[in-house]
Amino acid sequence: MNLILLGAPGAGKGTQATKIADRYGLVHISTGDIFRANIKNGTKIGLLAKSYIDKGELVPDEVTCDIVRDRLTWDDVKNSNGYLLDGFPRNLFQAGELDKFAKIDGVVNINIDFSLLMDRLCGRRVCKECGESYHVSTLNGATTCSRCGGELYQRKDDNPETVKSRLDVYTAQTQPLIDYYTKKGIILNFTGTEAPAEVLFEEVKTVLDKLAK
Repeated sequence: MNLILLGAPGAGKGTQATKIADRYGLVHISTGDIFRANIKNGTKIGLLAKSYIDKGELVPDEVTCDIVRDRLTWDDVKNSNGYLLDGFPRNLFQAGELDKFAKIDGVVNINIDFSLLMDRLCGRRVCKECGESYHVSTLNGATTCSRCGGELYQRKDDNPETVKSRLDVYTAQTQPLIDYYTKKGIILNFTGTEAPAEVLFEEVKTVLDKLAK
């Protein structure tokens, strides 16, 4: 079973991705992880991607598609029950290219009210030492990490103006993808809420269990 995961920043994609991959024996493939692995290993395509990143430019779609195409040939994918693509495709060109080298069975799309995301992201505090993430509503005024004692801070991209811009960009990029996969009949829509991640996963699991049969 090969899946794509869509969801706005803060929608809880990371948690759902882990749960989905674990339950169905899928390889979780994040484009960010692929880029970092290729750059770290000094591969030809990694060096090409790095040449754009070092200049502050976006990696061209063609290069991104080549990196994903290559990743799907790795042994861990070949020996698994399939994969879960996270962060790819990001636009219609990438979706069209993906169709040329992969068969996608379903697109898990997590919809969530943007007002909830604004509160969730703008209220996020992150530990400078270990990276643990918290929300101000659960801190009771604490300014240090309960795990390691490190100082908590608000990331620059978690301020209201930046969050709104990120969500606007996501909408502009993703709505065409949602329409694209809806026409293909493989979009699987779910609604994210403030409820625990386990609640949403129960809904996802019910649908994917049927798809996996």
